[in-house]
Amino acid sequence: MNSSQAKQRNWVVGITGASGAIYGVKFCQALLERGFSIHLVITDAGWRVLHEELNWSASKRMDSLASAFGDYPGTYTYHPVQDIGASIASGSFRVEGMVIIPCSMGTLARVAHGLSDNLMERTADVMLKEKRKLIMLPRETPLHTIHLENMLKLSQMGVSMVPAMPAFYYKPETLDDMVDFLIGKVMDLMQLDNQMFRRWGEENEQ
Repeated sequence: MNSSQAKQRNWVVGITGASGAIYGVKFCQALLERGFSIHLVITDAGWRVLHEELNWSASKRMDSLASAFGDYPGTYTYHPVQDIGASIASGSFRVEGMVIIPCSMGTLARVAHGLSDNLMERTADVMLKEKRKLIMLPRETPLHTIHLENMLKLSQMGVSMVPAMPAFYYKPETLDDMVDFLIGKVMDLMQLDNQMFRRWGEENEQ
């Protein structure tokens, strides 16, 4: 990690109830592996999907988090989604930005319309008002007009949209390869050097 990256070590990560919980978990692990400090928010629906897709225990949440994230050099702080008074709910608390991965269309819609009914939505609102980086990985298909209008609205406000659309030019062989591609694209937007996937043209440079 170079000196500029070393300064960008404090990020908020949100995991919502969209399918694709593996994106959020592996993204957190990638940041923690690099020594980052993350502030983690998971919606109730997000916990349900973590249980359904990854067999996490929703009743033993702290045990699940410790098992997934406890053996990395970075640190994580878990904030319950209803804790609207958490540190990250205030613009005076300094973080580099927020990544919602995966992002449900419900969360995306509420952020697009300025609603702040829980910590996830409030923190995203803080990113917008403080002009900090906000990256969303929406996961839904097919998309209807309201989905598209909400994404356009947020994009026009500077939010980076990274739809869960894996590429195939690099010939992924495993599910992990496809997940890592999306994580690498998010890290690119965070301006973090990474080798999460083989980039176009790299085979001709070796």
